This record gives sequence, structure tokens and C-alpha cells, in this order.
Amino acid sequence: MDSKVSIKKVTILAIMIALDFVLSPIFRIEGMAPMSSVLNVTAAVLMGPWYALVMAIVCAFLRMLLLGIPPLAFTGAVFGAFLAGLLYLIYRKNWMAVIGEIFGTGVLGSLASYPVMVWYTGSSNQLFWFVFTPKFFGGAISGSIIAYVILLRLSKTRQFKDIQKLFFK
Repeated sequence: MDSKVSIKKVTILAIMIALDFVLSPIFRIEGMAPMSSVLNVTAAVLMGPWYALVMAIVCAFLRMLLLGIPPLAFTGAVFGAFLAGLLYLIYRKNWMAVIGEIFGTGVLGSLASYPVMVWYTGSSNQLFWFVFTPKFFGGAISGSIIAYVILLRLSKTRQFKDIQKLFFK
């Protein structure tokens, strides 16, 4: 692989990580992170499943380390980012990335949060099953819809298409 291409990919990934890290806490509703879903879907369509997953993992780690967010930062982002990217890779439709984010974060991420929070808090409170799904689902739906609207515009620009060509050959 050409080193210039590698540098461009890492730079774009770093920009997406920075955007996700900065925007997610600003536009946050307690228990919901719709901007994380916006960035997950955008990263999935722009960079594909693996880079979107790396973005989600790095952002989750940074949120935990620097912002004191519990491990829900991982479960709330990684499933949606990867599944959005995977469905986009297979179907090449923005709305499939939206479906992947909603199912990945809203369903898989919320269900994975129960054992994580049992481990994190030391409590096996059954209430955890019912707390995460509505919030994760609501955040994923609202953020994914915003991302879809943004992608309707972005997908038509030459710059966006050029960046996609770096990641989808």
C-alpha cells in the first residue's frame, strides 16, 4: 500500500475520532448519545466497517479515560459502528448503514450492556435489562436519521466520494 494513502487514511480516521469525541458529549441527552450514532453511520459510509470500529473503540476508550464515562461507551458504540459499516459494505446503500447502527447500538449494544454493567457495578440488578434498550434505541434512531440526512448531501460531493475511494477499492 502506498504510504501517502496510508497517511491519508490515518488522518481521516483521526479527524473522525476527534469529531466523535468532541461532538458526542456536547449533544448528549442523559443516557443517550445521538451524535455518536451520527458519527458511527457517517464513518461506516465513509470508511467501512473496520475503520468505523476502530473509531468507536478509540472514542470509547477516550471517553472512559478522560470523561469518566462507564464501559457503556464501548457497548453503546462498537456494535453499531461495525454493523453499519458491514451493511454498507455489502449493499452500498446509506439507509442500510442506518439499519446497522439502529440494530447494532439499539439492540445488540443495549443487550450487551447488561452483563457489562453487572460486572462494572457489582450488582445484578434486573432493572439493567430495561434501562438501556429504550435509551440506546432512542439515541441510535435519532442519530441515524440525522446522519442519513447529512449523508444525502455529503454523498453527492466530490470530496466525500474521493475519500470513500481510499477506503473502498
